[in-house]
Amino acid sequence: MTLAQPSQHLTGLEPGYTLTARVLHWLTAVLVLTMVPIGIAMANADFGPMQDTLYHLHRSMGAVLLPIVLVRLAYRLTHPAPPLPADIPPIQQLAAHVTHWALYVLLIAQALVGWIATSAYRAPILVFWLFEMPPIWREDRAFSEAMFLVHRNLGIAIIVLLCAHIGAALFHHFVRKDRVLIRMISG
Repeated sequence: MTLAQPSQHLTGLEPGYTLTARVLHWLTAVLVLTMVPIGIAMANADFGPMQDTLYHLHRSMGAVLLPIVLVRLAYRLTHPAPPLPADIPPIQQLAAHVTHWALYVLLIAQALVGWIATSAYRAPILVFWLFEMPPIWREDRAFSEAMFLVHRNLGIAIIVLLCAHIGAALFHHFVRKDRVLIRMISG
């Protein structure tokens, strides 16, 4: 089989992801794909009076993302992902599994590091202006700056993994022409 041909063993009846898994995936995707450009913009440009709004939006989305990713991880542990097509080489299957699990770990770590860094800075975390998250670290500006550097580097790692994840999904859809992407869209 060449890469441009659809996988011959697929019948269209292979299992897809459950509705719950798909909703959690796309909620995560929307939040992350919104937070990343906001985070990059707010850290690298001065938006005047909008600067605080960008920080509040970024923190709010992070506060919402953390429980979503934790629920998603718990769900994934109790509802395994459908198997990948059998003709995908073992090294690519391993890369897919490592990428998925690394994204879970990094997204959880990223949210916690951001919360710790913001707490140590003593900036408020107003969740969509409805309530304030409590600080989880004592005030320490030097520690906060170090944690924001960790937060930045975790963000870069997340971006790299997201590019690999999205690129692989598009490769499966447009080159391999299998159901790997479709099963996360329509099950």
